[in-house]
Amino acid sequence: MSQTTPTTSPVITHPEAPKRSNKSTIFIALLLIIVIIQSVKIYLDSQDKVELQTQKATTEQELTSTMQRLTEIQQELETKIAEIEKLGGDITELTKAKEDVEKQLRIKTKATGNLIAELRSKVEGYEELLKLKDEEIEKLKSVNKVLLTENTDLKTEKNKLGDSINKLEQTKTELESKVTLASRLKAENFKIVALTDRNKEKESPFRARQIAKLKVEFTIAENNVAPIEGKKIMIRIVDQNGQVLFDVAKGSGTFLFNGKEEFYTAMQEVLFDNSKQRLSFLYAKGSDYAEGNYILEVYTDDYLMGKGAFEVK
Repeated sequence: MSQTTPTTSPVITHPEAPKRSNKSTIFIALLLIIVIIQSVKIYLDSQDKVELQTQKATTEQELTSTMQRLTEIQQELETKIAEIEKLGGDITELTKAKEDVEKQLRIKTKATGNLIAELRSKVEGYEELLKLKDEEIEKLKSVNKVLLTENTDLKTEKNKLGDSINKLEQTKTELESKVTLASRLKAENFKIVALTDRNKEKESPFRARQIAKLKVEFTIAENNVAPIEGKKIMIRIVDQNGQVLFDVAKGSGTFLFNGKEEFYTAMQEVLFDNSKQRLSFLYAKGSDYAEGNYILEVYTDDYLMGKGAFEVK
């Protein structure tokens, strides 16, 4: 029997399929890597942005805080300037610092680390200056306290001295017043008579027709305090109506008494020599005297020396 050799079919292979699969896998992997990288980059960028915003906000806050402290320092400088000036200290350094602070406060700029560091450095310097000025103020207060005590003592001594001087002046014034009063001249021993046409003397009371002239005599009393000097002695004859007998043609005139101008009837200039000198006045009225009581007043300088009186019927 003839044996038939079986035939086998050949196996058909496709080598390109695995290659394509590998390329797809690699492409997908690369895409994943790119996506991951991009995601990481986006995340990191967002983190950087948040950090920058946080840092910027912090920087601006620090600048605001520093500028606020500068404003406070400006006010403290003004207070220290006023206090030291009042105590008599030197305010040059503080004034210069205040001007610098005001200049810094006027500058408007962006917040940066360098600017804040510079401002903080200045703030520290100003704060140190304020501390030093606090010590200076305490020293000035101490000095002023000592000076005030010394000044108070001096014022007390001055017041005591002033009181003593015032008392001396008062005593002097009182003595001068007493001497002035004591040195005033006094008229005494009055004799008032009427002279008739025949020069006969008539005693008061007078009859009007008897009075051709009026004769007035008195003595200047002794006064050892009064100086030897010339005096104007004036007499005033005052009628019952308070009117002064007055005639310029017969030697009448005016003088000051208590700051007021007054009339006098007659006047003589004499040298007072403290000899109890006796003065005599003759006055011719030129018309009849009205009935009534008359007063005779004697003056010198600005005071009254004495008084007399007579009556006409």
